[in-house]
Amino acid sequence: MKRPTLLVIVVALVVVAGAAWLLWPAGSAKASTQQAVSGPYTVQFSADEPRIGGNTFALGVTGPAPEAVTIEPVMAQMGHAFAPVPAAPDGPGRFRAADVGLPMAGQWEITVSVRGPGGPAQVVFPLLVK
Repeated sequence: MKRPTLLVIVVALVVVAGAAWLLWPAGSAKASTQQAVSGPYTVQFSADEPRIGGNTFALGVTGPAPEAVTIEPVMAQMGHAFAPVPAAPDGPGRFRAADVGLPMAGQWEITVSVRGPGGPAQVVFPLLVK
C-alpha cells in the first residue's frame, strides 16, 4: 500500500472516531422509566434527565380509575422530605407532576400515592439526580 493512501485512511478513521465521540448521546441524558404494582394499580414513573431544581414527572396508572395521584420526594440520607405534589391529569390513565423541586444531587425516593375506587396505594421509585 502506498504511503499517501495509508495516511488518508488513518486520517479518515480519526475524523470518524472523533465525530462519533462528539455526537454520541450522553449517558446522563437518558430517561428513567420504572414500573411497580400496588394493590389493583400498576404505576409507571418516568423522569427525563432528573436534575437539581424543577423537574417534571410523567405517571401512567392502570387499574380502577384514580381520583387523585400525588408524588412526594424524599432524600432519606439527608433528612429532606417535601410536601406531596398533586399530579394533574394528562389523558386517560396518565398524569403529570410539574415543577417538582429537588434541591440537591444524590439518591432520592419518589413516593407515588394513588387514591381511587380500588382503595389507596403507594409505590416508591428510586431516582438518582446528578
